[in-house]
Amino acid sequence: MSTAFRLKRLFNSRSGRCFDVAIDHGFFNEHSFLAGIEDIGAAVKVVAAAGPDAIQLSVGQARYLQEIPGRLKPSLVLRIDVANVYGKKLPRRLYSHTIANAPEQAVRLDAACMCVNLFQVPGEPEVGEQCVENILRLKPDCERLGMPLMIEPLVFRPNEQSGGYMVDGDEKKIIPLVRQAAELGADVIKADPTDNVSLYNQVITAAGRVPVLVRGGGKVSDQEILQRTHDLLAQGASGIVYGRNIIQHARPAAITKALMGLVHDGLSVAQALALVQG
Repeated sequence: MSTAFRLKRLFNSRSGRCFDVAIDHGFFNEHSFLAGIEDIGAAVKVVAAAGPDAIQLSVGQARYLQEIPGRLKPSLVLRIDVANVYGKKLPRRLYSHTIANAPEQAVRLDAACMCVNLFQVPGEPEVGEQCVENILRLKPDCERLGMPLMIEPLVFRPNEQSGGYMVDGDEKKIIPLVRQAAELGADVIKADPTDNVSLYNQVITAAGRVPVLVRGGGKVSDQEILQRTHDLLAQGASGIVYGRNIIQHARPAAITKALMGLVHDGLSVAQALALVQG
């Protein structure tokens, strides 16, 4: 089976873009990551009803999406690696491990894609090495089983500043890591936004023919996330993967629909903001 077949379930036929909502944060053993998803079943139900193209979940939580009846629910993006690199204080020993037989598990769970990290943590090259080893091991089985591989090149700021899950928007760090993801065989890349959004076309160029979805980072205002999304799409991004800006929102269904309007329908920022506020 070709990976292209499953990718057609990930990208919207109307716009050719993808809107993936990440609800996999509980995988990483950080208390702050659970805000908005304490009740994972309820969170998945609300987001799925809003109709994004995909929802990103871990192997232990995928059932909350896949048990929803009907053929029109969002596709599953399966998070297949777990790491301990996100806290403000790093532990003595860092790791990034994948679930066993990840491509086979993704097939059994009827995923459209699976997602794996490619970390760049200041002063911690060993965890980056583990990520590269994970990807090199996974890629042949992904090809054999027709399971698309989404690689998430993630440039960390120093953890002590605000925890490792905050974006370092330096394009000189993001671009080479995105290029490495493409060189390692990514079918889709989930990448940080650049601080200067007008430079994001360089990230797209570095990825070559691999579609780039932009990750959302930390929680920001509605105006900021909608404006940033609009501008990144104008730079050539193939979609977005947002988590906390949806699951921690006071009206997650409304912000989902507003973002869908930007991604798929070409709404202006003002029109999308009206959907949230209305």
